[in-house]
Amino acid sequence: MKRLVFKVGTATLYENGKLSKRIDNIVKLLSELNKDYEIILVSSGAVGAGYTKCPLDKSKLENKQALAAIGQPLLMKEYKKRFHNFDTTVAQVLLTAADLDSRKRTQYAKKMINVLLDNNVIPIINENDSVSVEEILFGDNDQLSAYVTYYFGADMLIMLSDIDAFYTDNPKINKNAKPIKIVKEIKDEWIKQECDPNDRFATGGIVTKLKAAKFLMERGIPMYLTNGKNLDSVKEILNNNQINGTLFLPKEGR
Repeated sequence: MKRLVFKVGTATLYENGKLSKRIDNIVKLLSELNKDYEIILVSSGAVGAGYTKCPLDKSKLENKQALAAIGQPLLMKEYKKRFHNFDTTVAQVLLTAADLDSRKRTQYAKKMINVLLDNNVIPIINENDSVSVEEILFGDNDQLSAYVTYYFGADMLIMLSDIDAFYTDNPKINKNAKPIKIVKEIKDEWIKQECDPNDRFATGGIVTKLKAAKFLMERGIPMYLTNGKNLDSVKEILNNNQINGTLFLPKEGR
């Protein structure tokens, strides 16, 4: 059985400051796939959820930590309720960079993840923002999802984003920009661009996704980037059919 990591961004989960109906479609898809694959979900959105209850300035680290502490149980409540409708059990897993910076701690975490997956439970992973400090932050869940994919032995990372694909240029500025279906090499100039997240609660952008792809490609693992609004594209890529996003392929297998 293949092991897949899905990463869902804040801009995909939230719309106009509220939880989007897209979460229902995502939960349905993951529940269906959980019958044939081992599924791990890396989910952003805790800070956004916290903000709906307590609108603090998230540019301050202590405020962001507080928002994450408020929002994480709210987000998990929403996930748990929806997955329950499909008779799917989920588990909350909060990580810091330090958990994947030690061979011993990483092995303990991997063993725990394996137990969950062996029992058909979907781990929902997020960075433990409420206790993280600047020096040990992953910085964004794009990077976290790449680390989770590699260290927990997954076969592919699938990013569900508000970004349709990786383009030849910024499609918001250049109307002639075209999506690139397959990328086999990440150029240095691509990842030196300034991050431009679309959502004020997001910390990433295309650059962080490219960095995540580069990390995995160097380790022989593919990554697929697609829009969270078009979940049919996930089924298509898993069935080796038409690509409606961007598939980042390593030059050689693992």
